[in-house]
Amino acid sequence: MPKLVDTTIRLLSQEPLAGRLPTAEILRVAEILDQAGFACLEVSGGGVFDATVRRRVESPWERIRAIKARVSTPLGIALRGRFLVGSMPVSTDIVSRFVSSAAENGIEVFRLHDPLNDVSNLTEAGAAITSAGGAFHAGLVYSPGRTGETETLVEQARKLPDLGATRVIVNDPVGALVPHRAQELVARIGEASGLPVGFYVQGAGGMGLAAALAAVDAGADLVATTVYPLALMLHRVSGESLAESLEGLGRAAGLEPERLWQASDLIDEYIGDEPVSQVAPRIAVRAAEYDLPAGLVAALDVHLRANAAADRLLEVLEEVGRVRAEAGWPPLAAPIGQILASQALLHVLEARRYGTVIDEFRSLVQGDYGETPEPVDASVERAVGLLAPRAALLADPPTAEDVREQAEGLAASEEELVLLAMFGSDAEELIRRIRARHSRETVLIAEDADAERSERIRELVEIVQESGVGEIEIEDEGMRVAVRRADEPTMAGMPVGVPTVESGASAGRPAEEPAGTGATRVESPMVGVFYRAPNPGAPAFVDVGDTIVPGQTLCMLEAMKLFNELKAEVGGIVRAIHVENAQPVEYGQLLFEIDPVLSPPAV
Repeated sequence: MPKLVDTTIRLLSQEPLAGRLPTAEILRVAEILDQAGFACLEVSGGGVFDATVRRRVESPWERIRAIKARVSTPLGIALRGRFLVGSMPVSTDIVSRFVSSAAENGIEVFRLHDPLNDVSNLTEAGAAITSAGGAFHAGLVYSPGRTGETETLVEQARKLPDLGATRVIVNDPVGALVPHRAQELVARIGEASGLPVGFYVQGAGGMGLAAALAAVDAGADLVATTVYPLALMLHRVSGESLAESLEGLGRAAGLEPERLWQASDLIDEYIGDEPVSQVAPRIAVRAAEYDLPAGLVAALDVHLRANAAADRLLEVLEEVGRVRAEAGWPPLAAPIGQILASQALLHVLEARRYGTVIDEFRSLVQGDYGETPEPVDASVERAVGLLAPRAALLADPPTAEDVREQAEGLAASEEELVLLAMFGSDAEELIRRIRARHSRETVLIAEDADAERSERIRELVEIVQESGVGEIEIEDEGMRVAVRRADEPTMAGMPVGVPTVESGASAGRPAEEPAGTGATRVESPMVGVFYRAPNPGAPAFVDVGDTIVPGQTLCMLEAMKLFNELKAEVGGIVRAIHVENAQPVEYGQLLFEIDPVLSPPAV
């Protein structure tokens, strides 16, 4: 009989739902789901760590520990091979330290896949999982669009037992697995690997549920689900629907649907009346038509609208397919899908192909992420090589000692060390805030307040600090106290999930000097969104009147959740900044004017 995995906690803790439920309510949901009969509660993953670190309220490790203290069902986490929970591969020692920290904090099931289906990239993390005593569920990503997907996945599945995998997971992030293909794939992979097979799928219009039932019929003994409200919003398989369907077919999963409805009611109290879904029906239709993740299509649509080009969505979606074919048909799992879409978006908006190449696409073509399912198109590989020297993004990921030295004593534990390694300045800010929160004296109590009321106010402050609750207010015997969390506002338009990267193409178009002025014009080398600072609340890279030197960062340009630093080609004084923070910019748009610094007179 099949068992079900619940992903509700993970989905509630990542975009677009991160922060909608206070931590205390998420813990209540976890306690309810713990009694439902799931084989595992998948509570964390890349999107969770990214959203939690960038919100800077609590450590992602704190939430895992809090859930573990309240449930007995095994906890799971979703990892991206050498990327783990970030957008860039990390060093071997960081991989082992992360896995060890996760196991110590209560994670028992590790769902690990490589975004390129290059299972050799799972070796290090797989060995760390086995050493930590965790269950290693190795994922294979299904993305249609070429012939032979089944044979390629079957061939990769044969290698997984040698890596120590205890289960193979068929992962369909696109929702393109039709039932008969799901049956074939599950049966073939199970036969080739000799391992149990699990099934994770997305899909609107009932396709996900139909594929899940077909997969169970073919032998899948573990299927991922979520509660009904999230299944509707995020195009997942509903645990309520699947459990009732399996019971009707005589293959009951041992689940108690009434517990799931109870959890759904609690979640509805916070999100039931709010339009939080990032996927409109129009977007879902295009995603299904082009076999792309719905969230990816939604992000493309947002960027096109920001550039007054909403009517070009179909053109971009077709270009994504061409870019993917030229890049060797990589799967569309994060972050590869975002990289392909970013490159395609540039092609359409700039009206030229490969005129600008983002660093991540260059690394993908050069094989830094791993081996693509098919060879990269030779002409594209040559064009990328001629545009700029080999990208150094992945040359030497920092080791634990490198991170420890750079952090200058900030990392007080292994879990903080790995956060700093993967999230850099964002993790530094989070850790500093946690330090301040735990060391801050609560001086909110009037001197004439009696001891009992003082203690009650302290309790309120602790609840707000530790639980993630936004505001608490009480009124009793003439005393009214409100305690509010003073969180820093998010920079408008700032996407989540992507670390800052330095672009090889970031130097922009050749600088031009307006006649008669002597000022150097710095123009945008791409279509994107202009940011003056590296993070919300951080100081601007430069201000008017600042003296700069060649190579100094002037701003960040973001396209499709990928950030590029724009660096100065000349030194001088910033005369003018022509774009407001978080505003979209066009290719060639004037961003800065830089006056030359006059040389001192010869002595």
